[in-house]
Amino acid sequence: METNKNKIAVGLDIGTTKIVAMVGRKNEHGKLEILGVGRAKSLGVHRGIVNNITQTINSIKEAVAQAEADSGYKIKDVTVGIAGQHIRSLQHSDYITRNNFEEVIDENDIKKLINQVYKLVMLPGEEIIHVLPQDFKVDSDGEITEPIGMYGSRLEANFHVVVGQVASIKNIARCVKNAGLNLAGITLEPLASSLASLSHEEKEAGVALVDIGGGTTDIAVFKDNLIRHTAVIPFGGNVITDDIKTGCSIIEKQAEQLKVKFGSAWPGENKESEIVAIPGLRGREPKEISLKKLSQIIHARVHEILEQVHMELKHYGCDDHKKKLIAGIVLTGGGSKLKHIRQLTEYISGMDTRIGYSNEHIAGGQSELIQSPEFATAVGLVMKGIEQLEEHEEEFVSIEETTTYITNKPTENISQQIETKEENSHSMESEPKVQKPTTSTPKRNPFTVWADKFIKMLNETE
Repeated sequence: METNKNKIAVGLDIGTTKIVAMVGRKNEHGKLEILGVGRAKSLGVHRGIVNNITQTINSIKEAVAQAEADSGYKIKDVTVGIAGQHIRSLQHSDYITRNNFEEVIDENDIKKLINQVYKLVMLPGEEIIHVLPQDFKVDSDGEITEPIGMYGSRLEANFHVVVGQVASIKNIARCVKNAGLNLAGITLEPLASSLASLSHEEKEAGVALVDIGGGTTDIAVFKDNLIRHTAVIPFGGNVITDDIKTGCSIIEKQAEQLKVKFGSAWPGENKESEIVAIPGLRGREPKEISLKKLSQIIHARVHEILEQVHMELKHYGCDDHKKKLIAGIVLTGGGSKLKHIRQLTEYISGMDTRIGYSNEHIAGGQSELIQSPEFATAVGLVMKGIEQLEEHEEEFVSIEETTTYITNKPTENISQQIETKEENSHSMESEPKVQKPTTSTPKRNPFTVWADKFIKMLNETE
C-alpha cells in the first residue's frame, strides 16, 4: 500500500478570471506539500459558467502545461471545482419508516433516507448535486447528530440540499476531457475553499466563509462541524473593475491595475489631493484620477456585495442565538485582498472578520503566493483530491501510477518506483477485474458518492 507521501493529487480551479492547476501531496507530518502550480487567464468563463468551450480548453491546457513544467509530473487525473450562478440551495425534511424497529439503525437506513431526498423533483435541467444531513430525529427524540446504533421505527432528518444545472456541469466536464485530462473528482468550490481556509475549531463554533472570486461570491456557513447553508451571489471582483472602467473612462487593464495597486473599500482613507496619472492611449495626454473618487466607486460596489452576503447570513438565521456564528466571517478569494475590505465587512455585518490564508495546512518553506487567499480554492481541491484517494484507494489510481516522471528531481529513487508500478499496471490490464465486496469499504461522505455517480454518468453519455 502507498504511503500518504506518494499520493499525489491535482486540483483544477476553473474560475472566471483565472484557471489554476495545482499539484500537491501530503508530507510525513500530514501537511500539504505543493509540487507545482500553473496559472492561465480564463477567457471562456462568465460568472462561473463556461460560455466558450474552445477558449476554456486552451486556458486549461496552458495552466496544466505550466504545472507540469513546475512540478515535473505529467498530469492525468484532476479534481475540479464547480460553482457559478446556476448553484442554489434549499432546506428539506424527509423521513423513512423502518419495518423492523427491533434492529438498530445502521448506515443502510441513512443511505436509504438520503437516496429518497435525491428523488425530489427539481426544475427542468436541474439536478440535486449535494444532500447534507443536518440533524436527525428518531421517533420522538430530536436533535440527534449520529443515529447509528439507536432503536426506532421512524428515522427523520433535516437536509441541506444543493442544486445545480446539469448542462453547466457537463460543459465543465467536457472542457476537462477535451483538454486530455481525466475527471477524478468534482467538489463544490466553497467547500474546497473551506478546507484550505477554515480551522476545525471555527467550523465547530460557527463561521461563514465568503469567497469573493472574479465572477461570483460564494458563501458557505458551518456550525457544529456541519455545513448549514450555501449560496452564490452573481457578483465578484470583475464588476468592481467594470465600475472603475466606466466611472473613470479608462480601459479594463488600467482599471484592474488601479483596483489592485491603489484601490480601497473605505472612502475616508484617501484625500481629495491624492491623484494618480494613467498613461494616455496612442500618444494622448495622461489621465489624472482622484484616489478619493476611485475608493468611492469601489466602496459602492463592495458595499452592495457585502450587503447581499449579510442578507444571506440573516436568511440562514445568524441572529438566532442557537445559530450564532461565534467565529464570525472568513474572507477568501482574490477579492479579499482589497484594502480595508475586512473593516467594511465588520461594519456591515457586525461580526468579527479575518482574511483566510492556507498557511495552516501547507508545509513550511513554501511560497507565500500559494498561501494567499486567491489560491484557497485550488489548495482545497488538492486536499479534496488527496482525501478521495485515501477514501477509496482501490477505485482511484494515484497520479504516480499513471504518469512518467519528467524531470530529474532528487527524490527517494522515485523514477524506479514508477517504472515498477507501470509494469504492474500493464500486467493487470489483461486480467479480468473482480468486483470487491463493499462490506469492508470505509464510510464515505454523500458528496463523494454523488461525484462518483455523476462522473460515471458523464462517461456513459459520451
